[in-house]
Amino acid sequence: MKLWYPYSQMARQQHRYPVTKANGVNLYLEDGKKVIDGVSSWWATIHGYNHPALNETLVKQADQFSHVMLGGLDHQPAHQLAEKLVQITPEGLNHVFFSDSGSVGVEVALKMAIQYWVNHGNTQKSKFLSLRNAYHGDTFKAMEVGDDSDFQIPFGHVLHKGFFMKTPSGGFAATLDDVKQDLIRLEQLLQENHEELAAFIVEPLVQCAGGFKMYSPAYLTGARALCDKYSVLLIYDEVATGFGRTGKLFAADHAQAIPDIIVLGKALTAGYLGHAATLTTTKIFNSFLGTGYNKAFMHGPTFMGNPLACAVALKSIEIIEQENYLDKIANIEAALKQQLPEIKHDGIQDIRVLGAIGVIEVSDSKLLEGFTEFAVQQGVWLRPFGKYLYTMPPYIISQQELERIIQVMDSWFRQV
Repeated sequence: MKLWYPYSQMARQQHRYPVTKANGVNLYLEDGKKVIDGVSSWWATIHGYNHPALNETLVKQADQFSHVMLGGLDHQPAHQLAEKLVQITPEGLNHVFFSDSGSVGVEVALKMAIQYWVNHGNTQKSKFLSLRNAYHGDTFKAMEVGDDSDFQIPFGHVLHKGFFMKTPSGGFAATLDDVKQDLIRLEQLLQENHEELAAFIVEPLVQCAGGFKMYSPAYLTGARALCDKYSVLLIYDEVATGFGRTGKLFAADHAQAIPDIIVLGKALTAGYLGHAATLTTTKIFNSFLGTGYNKAFMHGPTFMGNPLACAVALKSIEIIEQENYLDKIANIEAALKQQLPEIKHDGIQDIRVLGAIGVIEVSDSKLLEGFTEFAVQQGVWLRPFGKYLYTMPPYIISQQELERIIQVMDSWFRQV
C-alpha cells in the first residue's frame, strides 16, 4: 500500500469506498452506488459538490494565476477575502492572517497569543487553558490544547500541557444561572493561574471532534468577562462551527462575547481547497508593530492567501449571503429536532441538535459497528466515530434527502 490514510492502522484491512464523481449532495462510488453525503466531507462541502458557480470561479482565477507568494508579492483576492472576513465576523476582529489548514490556523492563534504578551515584556504568560473533550488539530501546539488521548498517545512525553476545565453543563439552552458553578470554577482557575496563562481557547458552543458536546452562549459571555478581569486572551476555534453550522453565521454570533482571536477553516473554501484564517483585534495587531523583526510575527505558510482558495472562499460567502443560507440551515435544524428524537433504542444515551448538526450518542461504541456499511447499502454516507452517530449535511440538502439520512439512522437502531 503506497497511500497512507489518516487516522488508520495500516496493518489492518479496512474497506474503503472509491469515489468516481460527485454532484450536489451525492457521491458516486466505483461500484455504481450513489450515496447522499451526510457529513459534508469532514464538514466542509457546505454547497455540495461540483457547484457551477464555484467551479467557474476557480477556473477563472486559475486562468489568471493559481499561486503567488505573499512574501514580496501581493494580489487582490487575498485583500478582498480579508476585507470580507472582517466585514462578516464579530465586530473588532480587524486583521486577518491566512494559513493552509485549521490546525495551522490554531497554531497561528496560539503563537500570536504568546507573542502578544512577549511583545509587552511578559514571558511568564505562556500556557493555555482549554476545555475537556477539546480537539483543536493534530499539529503539536494544537495537540497541547486538545484533550483526546487517541490522537496524542505517542507524543504524551513531549507535549507541554496547560490547564483544562470541565466542559460546561446544561447544554445549549442553559441559562447564566445554570452555568454559574462552571463560571465559579473558571474564575478560581484564572485567579490562581492567570499570571502564566496567555489565553483560554474554546470551540464555541459545540466540541465537534471531541464528542459533539454542546454548551451555552451564557458560558461564553461569562468567560469573556472573566478573561478580561484576569488579563487572559480569549480564542475561538471556529474551524468546524464557522459559516453557519450552528445556525448563525458564526457560533460567536449566539453570544455577546467577542473573542480576541478567531480561527476559521473547513467550510471557508466550501471544501474546494485547504485554507484557514486567523483574525484578531487591532489591539493585538498593534503589539506586533515596531522598528525590527523582534516584534514581528515570523510565520509564513507557503500557500497562505492562495488566490484560488481566496477566490472560491469569496464566491462561497457570496452564495451564503445571496441564497439565504441561514434559512436553509434553520430548516435542517427544524427537521433534525423533530425527527431525531423519534429514534428509540435502549442504547441511546442522548440526542443533540444545533443548527445543521444532529448527534445520537450511544452507551457503547459497539452498537455502531458495521453502521457505515449498512448506510452505504441504503444509499447514505455516514461515518460515526466512537459512541457518536452524527450528521452534518451540506446546506443545500433537500427535505427528502435529509429525511432519507434520518430514516437510515432509525432503521439501524430498529435492527441492531
